Amino acid sequence: MIPRNILFLFFSVTILIIFYSAISRLIILSFSNELYSHMVLIPLISGYFVYSKRKTIFVNKKYSFAAGTILTIAGIIFYLLGINQQIKLNQNDYLFVTVSSALISWTGGLIFFYGTQTFRNALFPLLFLAFMIPIPTYIIDKIVFFLQVGTAEAASIFFKLIGITVFREGLIFQLSNVSVEVAKECSGIRSSMATVIIGVLLEQIFLRSWWRKAVLLLSIIPLIIIKNGIRVTVLTLLGNYVDSNFLTHSALHKSGGIVFFMPIIIILMVILWLLKRSET
Repeated sequence: MIPRNILFLFFSVTILIIFYSAISRLIILSFSNELYSHMVLIPLISGYFVYSKRKTIFVNKKYSFAAGTILTIAGIIFYLLGINQQIKLNQNDYLFVTVSSALISWTGGLIFFYGTQTFRNALFPLLFLAFMIPIPTYIIDKIVFFLQVGTAEAASIFFKLIGITVFREGLIFQLSNVSVEVAKECSGIRSSMATVIIGVLLEQIFLRSWWRKAVLLLSIIPLIIIKNGIRVTVLTLLGNYVDSNFLTHSALHKSGGIVFFMPIIIILMVILWLLKRSET
């Protein structure tokens, strides 16, 4: 009998061939769109978790023909539906459907060859692969708008705290010398995605109880909004009182996100330390 590992390897290669078009387009997207630049790292990180936990993940291997077959076929059907609607979908939404289909089908193969218990044991690294899936346009637009509004509210609070008089109309702030709009680019969606991924990894590695994991992940949302609000406030003040170019052509505006990103990661680590300490 052919070893199941060899059979699963052949199955995985077959999935790569079937979904080659979607996977190749996903790789191109990850190198051309900063929002998805993390995608090429996701399978490597997930693979590391599987490898490091392999003795417990594959402790009870058995074939699950029915469940695996159903899930694999469901993924292929979903893929065919995506191809059929390709003309109506933009690239982002098309890749959401096709990459989701690939992961569903491949997971079906994992269940087929190794069983549902293996699937449950490997649940985190499998779910982590979802970060490879592009977010549907409708959802990403809603997230960006939420972050825009949150950023504007945070910036408004910071202006009041430091005693700066501003006239605000929605997402637009009018100061004495400049007018600033909290645009989509100010939402910090790229750093937000990175922060969420880092938070998920931290809670999985260092925390045990579900509620502490939830606290760490939920703390990310206000931290992101505070970070965005500080960035908008600082750039606006520099643009108003020093040089308006700070709002357009400065390095702090174009690539200074890391300056505001790192303190948030440090704060997240402090929260993690407090939660971890409470477990001991």
